[in-house]
Amino acid sequence: LLNINVGGKLFQIAYKVLAQYPITRLGKLALYTDPVKKLQLCDDYLVQKNEYFFDRDPSIFHYIFHFYRSGVLWVMDEMCPSNFVEEIEYWGIHLKYSQRCCRILFEEKRDELNEYLKIEKELEAELEPLESGAQFDGKFLGQFRKMVWNLIENPYSSVPAKIIAVMSSFFVLISIVGMTLSTVEEMKNKTGKMWMEQMEMICAIFFTSEYLMRLISSSSFKNFLRAAFNAIDLVAILPFYIQILFENLDDGDMQYHEELHKVENVSKLGKVLKLIKLMRIFRILKLARHSTGLRAFSFTMRQCYQQVCCLLLFIAMGVFTFSALIHSVEHDVPGTDFTSIPCAWWWAAVSLSTVGYGDTVPDTILGRMVAFVCISFGIILNGMPISILYNKFSDYYAKLKAHEMSQ
Repeated sequence: LLNINVGGKLFQIAYKVLAQYPITRLGKLALYTDPVKKLQLCDDYLVQKNEYFFDRDPSIFHYIFHFYRSGVLWVMDEMCPSNFVEEIEYWGIHLKYSQRCCRILFEEKRDELNEYLKIEKELEAELEPLESGAQFDGKFLGQFRKMVWNLIENPYSSVPAKIIAVMSSFFVLISIVGMTLSTVEEMKNKTGKMWMEQMEMICAIFFTSEYLMRLISSSSFKNFLRAAFNAIDLVAILPFYIQILFENLDDGDMQYHEELHKVENVSKLGKVLKLIKLMRIFRILKLARHSTGLRAFSFTMRQCYQQVCCLLLFIAMGVFTFSALIHSVEHDVPGTDFTSIPCAWWWAAVSLSTVGYGDTVPDTILGRMVAFVCISFGIILNGMPISILYNKFSDYYAKLKAHEMSQ
């Protein structure tokens, strides 16, 4: 018998049993005759007791010991998958010796654990800033840039930093409200227009100052341009300056000449100007910098893009299928709106989403039966993935809040 001491517990295994598995650590220990090679396989050797000592976990070695006696590696659910894999790799035993049912469940559990650890790292990276205060040490105006970085990027560093974070969200809301009120007919008079322009100018000045402060406090210009939040900040301030540029071009063309092609150019500039003004709506994305809920929503969409793509695929299949069915049973009805399959796409999309505007409805009994099946399919289709998305969103939101509080 080979005497093995694992973490203070003694095990005895027959040499002939260990010799059946020559590639394992204990199999090599039983087959080797060179004492030097044997000592390389264990942590220590007790001469008086003729014991080979291994500084490993004795509770897991019970399963290794059972494997040598029975030839089957048992896997228990309560074990940590990473720890168990590390132990069996040390002893030189492959997972293929376990039963197929145990191996499938173990691999599923290991994949779930790896996915969980991956999501935890990504959640922590979601809250961590791209840079840290230590990166400014030894650089030009390092202390000043570090102070500016704390004011802009770390709202919990001081009271002024918290005030700037609150002001940033406040100016975003003011800008969105101003853009909304500028479309109201009563606010299009001279006084209302002047107030809206002044409000927009103040918001643009604040956003520009905030962007320049982030640019100054950045330790790497390349990383600054790659950051998604910085791109959102740039999109938030560009429409104001592009609008000023186009308005000046507009006035210049009108003053230069009133020929027909000049008037057409002015009309084109006006359409572009409206589009640029509409780009100000993207300023609301700046709230994601200080909103845990918006970050959790964005993180959920990135993690669940496969489920979202499947949902869109099923919706598209349903739209094409039910639009073809409703057209086949309704196209002969006088005055019907289902004159072609593309004309029925809108009805199918509205019915599948269970919105039901009622602007287009079937007239025949068979058409109403198709509509009922379409609506029922839409309820089932929307119910399954949305519940998964909501559960993941609530889980990610709770974890983000916990990480935020710990920081």
